[in-house]
Amino acid sequence: MARKTKTAGGNFDNNYIPQNITDTLESNYMPYAMSVIVSRALPEIDGFKPAHRKLLYTMYKMGLLNGARTKSTNVVGQTMKLNPHGDATIYETMVRLTRGNEALLHPFIDSKGNFGKQYSRDMAYAASRYTEVKLDAICSEIFKDIDKDTVDFADNYDGQLKEPVLFPTTFPNILVTPNTGIAVSMASSICSFNLKEVCTATIKYIKDLDTDIKKYLKAPDFSTGGELIYNEKEIDNIYNTGRGSVKIRAKYRYDKKNSLIEIYEIPYSTSTEIIIDKVINLVKQNKIKEINDIRNETDINGLKIAIDIKRNADPDKLMAKLYSMTTLSDNFSCNFNILVNGRPRTMGIKEILSEWLVFRMECIKRQTRFDLQKKQEKHHLLTGLSRIILDIDKAIKIIRETEDDSLVIPNLMEGFGIDKMQAEFIAEIKLRNLNKAYLLDRINETEALEKDIARLQEILGSDSLIKNIITDELTAVGKKFGQPRKTEIIYEEEPIDLTSDDFIEDYGVTLFLTAHNYFKKITQASLQASIRTNYEHKLKDEDEIVQSLETTNKSDVLFFSSKQNVYKVKAYDLSECKASSLGEYLNNMLGLEDDEIIVYIAATTDYAGYMLFGYKNGKIAKIEMQSYATKVNRKKLINAYSGKSELTAAIFLPEESDIVVVRDNDKAMLLSSELIPAKATKNSGGIQVYNLKKNSAMTKMMPKDAFISDDIEYYRSEKIPATGHFINEADKNANAL
Repeated sequence: MARKTKTAGGNFDNNYIPQNITDTLESNYMPYAMSVIVSRALPEIDGFKPAHRKLLYTMYKMGLLNGARTKSTNVVGQTMKLNPHGDATIYETMVRLTRGNEALLHPFIDSKGNFGKQYSRDMAYAASRYTEVKLDAICSEIFKDIDKDTVDFADNYDGQLKEPVLFPTTFPNILVTPNTGIAVSMASSICSFNLKEVCTATIKYIKDLDTDIKKYLKAPDFSTGGELIYNEKEIDNIYNTGRGSVKIRAKYRYDKKNSLIEIYEIPYSTSTEIIIDKVINLVKQNKIKEINDIRNETDINGLKIAIDIKRNADPDKLMAKLYSMTTLSDNFSCNFNILVNGRPRTMGIKEILSEWLVFRMECIKRQTRFDLQKKQEKHHLLTGLSRIILDIDKAIKIIRETEDDSLVIPNLMEGFGIDKMQAEFIAEIKLRNLNKAYLLDRINETEALEKDIARLQEILGSDSLIKNIITDELTAVGKKFGQPRKTEIIYEEEPIDLTSDDFIEDYGVTLFLTAHNYFKKITQASLQASIRTNYEHKLKDEDEIVQSLETTNKSDVLFFSSKQNVYKVKAYDLSECKASSLGEYLNNMLGLEDDEIIVYIAATTDYAGYMLFGYKNGKIAKIEMQSYATKVNRKKLINAYSGKSELTAAIFLPEESDIVVVRDNDKAMLLSSELIPAKATKNSGGIQVYNLKKNSAMTKMMPKDAFISDDIEYYRSEKIPATGHFINEADKNANAL
């Protein structure tokens, strides 16, 4: 590493001092990294980080477990005696632990005032001088017997106070309170579980280490509710390894009368503002067209996002789109990285319960030793009292006749053969208590103490008894503080199978084909507006519309060309235009050859029905529409129809129907398409329908409704091939033949 030093002349000389980079990292960076890991970012087996523990213990020492609320500023100020990181940081920690913030299934702080919301990014919490707090009732289980040496205490940052290293929680709080943290080179992300389920699963685990935890601890449970899509493989992964993810999605209800979707629960990992911003962007980008308006209607009654949708929109399909395109459906990634004895470990559920059980058993042993010591001390004092009860007068005489106060204790010790502690206890008895009843009560208390001491010694010598105590505590906690699940589990999810088409708005469109190979796609609304204003189509000189058809924006459009090719395009991929524009030039849009023109267009959504191809040689080919359906999205299909004879016309028939064919404009024939056998081969030459003379040709083919006649059945043929019937003059004039 280079170090610059300034010379007397003002110039810099480079003095190079070689340093081993590993030594530098170890001496400078590693202490920082360990401080972040151990003292800041990762929770310990009691479920708390140091910042949480300092705050809650301060409130406990302030008497806020059973007392009235106090101003948050007061708590923040007192906490700074243990936590020197600043009032803003302390208050932010407090906010997340409050009932008002709704970040925890079981808040540790009972709050009054505005503490913001877990599900809102922009809802700011009030300043600490305006809010009030006290410890919630569940904290009685967090601090239980903490004053009985159940956990270790350490000096605070200036050595003036003591603070607990851990809390002696009576339940596995590590699985009940969600925790996330980013340390150096590692992170932690612990989801919350239902308290009642955790207590039940822990009891079952204590009784049988091989129990199936999934039977009792069903899945994570979040304070913001929502629906958890149950994936057994992922749950197994999380429970076994401590890593994995769960999918949570929002809950909604649909108000059909007002065409309104109300979202009232969202995933824990997102916020209402993020969701609304994303939906607005999707609407602006025309990726979602079913939404008219979206509003945040969250109030004192709880979260609510209101979405006004169009009358013809399917709410379930719309929500399925929003689930896939926004954080209304989100993943919570789990990484159960926990500090155990100062070392970070990533553990599955059973490992966590095992470590917590070891920790809790040690807490109970320490508490039992504390109680045992206190009772043994009291028993020892009462034993000394029993020695003087038979001769109270002697004790009084010794005290009375002792001239120096400092000699009272030694004289009592010598007179009754007791130790100093016992003598001090006797000397401190008030004169008013030197009555028979008081002294006998104290002696009788000795028997009860002996029983308690025996019981405590038995507990210390038996792990099974300690586990029974833990089981009883867990049962009591589950009964007292348990609550129903907030996150609903969806075991057999049947998601709507969405394709790319489902993200496209469906509406009516009309397609137009011109003789000069121009194409227009016009929405029904735009077309109706043109009709109301009597606006005619804009066309090039000498151009004309040769075909128009109505379809939907989600249909497949098939362009049949003069080169026996068919070009397939999704209707929603075609540009919309107005009647006042020329439209799209198909040679550019489809990449046609110079002399290739489009002779017919068809539209379908399900490829049902048939294509009829009529040829000048009097043949008609009936091709199943399914022949043009492809698994892959191919744009061009060759050999779409036969090229052996010149094409007269093409017709798309969604179902069997009557058609009219014309020979040389003098004969016509009406026949049912059912007479023509269907072919699966696209370029089939068809079958003979018309018996033609030499130099004759089939010149027209059209649907029955397109031929004007007062007696259309006159042209009916019941079999084919046939010669047709001569067209009368009235029908010739009506059809411009």
